[in-house]
Amino acid sequence: ASSPEAMNSPTITSPAMTQAGMILGTAAYMAPEQARGKVVDKRADIWAFGAVLYEMLTGARAFGGEDIADTLGNVMKVEPNWQRLPASMPPRVGQVMRACLQKNPKQRMGDVQSVRLALEGAFEAAAAETTAVAPSSSGRRLAWVVAAIAVMGMAALALPAVRHLLETSPPETRTEIVTPATDQPASFALAPDGRQIVFVASGDGASRLWVRSLATAAVQPLAGTEGATWPFWSPDGRSLGFFSGGALKRLDLGGGAPQTLAPVPVGSGGTWSADGVIVFAPSLTTALRRVSATGGAVTDVTTLGPQQAGHGTPFFLPDGRRFLFAAVGGPDVTGIYLGSLDGSPAIRLAPDASPPQYLTAATGEPASDNGWLLRAQGKALVAQRLDLDRSALVGDPVMLADLVQDSGPSSTAGWSVAAPGLLAYRPGTLRQRQLTWVDRSGTVQGTVGEPDDSLIQPRVSPDGRRVAVSRTVGGNADLWLLDGARMSRLTFDPSLEVSPVWSPDGTRIVFGSARTGALDLYQTRTNGSGGEERIVASDLAMAPSSWSPDGRFLLYTHIDPQSYTDLWVVPMAGDHTPSVFLQTPFREANCAFSPDGRWVAYQSNESGRMEIYVRPFVPPSPPASADKPGATVTPAPSAAGQWQVSTAGGIIPAWRPDGKEL
Repeated sequence: ASSPEAMNSPTITSPAMTQAGMILGTAAYMAPEQARGKVVDKRADIWAFGAVLYEMLTGARAFGGEDIADTLGNVMKVEPNWQRLPASMPPRVGQVMRACLQKNPKQRMGDVQSVRLALEGAFEAAAAETTAVAPSSSGRRLAWVVAAIAVMGMAALALPAVRHLLETSPPETRTEIVTPATDQPASFALAPDGRQIVFVASGDGASRLWVRSLATAAVQPLAGTEGATWPFWSPDGRSLGFFSGGALKRLDLGGGAPQTLAPVPVGSGGTWSADGVIVFAPSLTTALRRVSATGGAVTDVTTLGPQQAGHGTPFFLPDGRRFLFAAVGGPDVTGIYLGSLDGSPAIRLAPDASPPQYLTAATGEPASDNGWLLRAQGKALVAQRLDLDRSALVGDPVMLADLVQDSGPSSTAGWSVAAPGLLAYRPGTLRQRQLTWVDRSGTVQGTVGEPDDSLIQPRVSPDGRRVAVSRTVGGNADLWLLDGARMSRLTFDPSLEVSPVWSPDGTRIVFGSARTGALDLYQTRTNGSGGEERIVASDLAMAPSSWSPDGRFLLYTHIDPQSYTDLWVVPMAGDHTPSVFLQTPFREANCAFSPDGRWVAYQSNESGRMEIYVRPFVPPSPPASADKPGATVTPAPSAAGQWQVSTAGGIIPAWRPDGKEL
């Protein structure tokens, strides 16, 4: 039967269906741009959905009128009578409806999947019906909503349609969310319920955390999170953990300033259990640690194994006891591991050292069915079943997306999952690394060697003719020497070898090696003769920085989760007993001797951000006695005077050969 109101809202049709400016549709459900005869897109359907939902809940049209003209006029100018909505209606439904019925299409929800996501759980019966997935006989069905992020100075987040990873998959649809530019493209995380996303972006110039609801277009910067990296959510979605200013911090979204939970040198990922335990990576070269979400004692939760340089990017499993993490080191120990809070030995699951995440089995699958491990395999994002009873991956990996770039230390690719079966990912940007000579104005003067994305930490020899680099081949990072177009391998151990530093005469190189489990300091001759000598051993990580011009001392960064990072010095003759050069409550690193050996330049965050400082170098006094190398920790004499050189931030200082400029 037709009501008078329905008769006043007929469908407007025309034989000239493709004529420009022609108005087509049912008047009461037309979007304003449609009523004006403008070009429309899928956002007009979002408007129609909002109008239908309003009518279902109130029994009246959102935009009525005595005739078509009145109806179209109301569509373009009048707001619905929101007071007619049922008082018992969940508030979220009203918020979504208002977002659907924004007259400006740019402010309207952009995709039906965003609407579905926003309404997830608002009507329990509907949610149960729409999220249930019939069990697959093969047990390999994986249903989720895929969110895609692309970065080209800006970031875009997409929410595609539900997809089943079967033999054939329907086309994906994507809703992109434009976010401010970011220098931390992999630092983002979906909330556990999939309704919000947090990401690092600069926006107004200061890099900080931003939160966006996936149901609206509004983004909110979070005060007190300047310099934040690697954000992660509390299980209830009410708080965030992140790293900033040399500390692991917690921010409650309900209000208040961030709370410092633990000191960290750098921070390389964290995860938060339902029991209030946070497991985090203090740096790329340490084991994982744990702390209560309310603060307190910090203790180790993993142990670096032989040839392992560091553990990072932990991710709790649903039981809140076990967690995934990535380990870097030699090719036989690098990979994704399954660890436990009870301290039991970690189990290696895969050889790919990419950030692991876990997606629970789809609703409707057997309760005993295991979820999916997500990781990068080469340059693809893949999912593979994780049998938790056997602590092993089973079945074949299923490709989810092309990352363009793998997830190495400098990768721009990243991903995050949420309990409703959501995945957000950033495919990364393809970059070619080429060692390049530039003059002081930035003009390219020439190149060294061939393009190679695996090259890191180049150091030029004192005579300027060779370059030492850390290069990864076949998953193994070793030191290599470039001499013009010729490249030769210098170290051959299967462990991680990084941070080369030349001796003043160019005959030796000191480097960090993870062959004993932590980054120890070794030296070797550049002509390949004489083998390698360990000069400093430690349970913690060390990174050599600078060799004094007279050849007597080596400065290095000592990475300690309890005392941040400090500067130490070791004599290059005798028993190589190290001592403290500079130890403060701040983070000092990347020091460099001046050409005359009288001064040391270094970076420190004592002002609140990294700046470059210079202080005198006073050689340490020889220790009276020492049982073994590294046993005596005698602070070096402190000379008065310290000068801040940079004024707008700075890292990794280098001296001009005459010592007059940094």
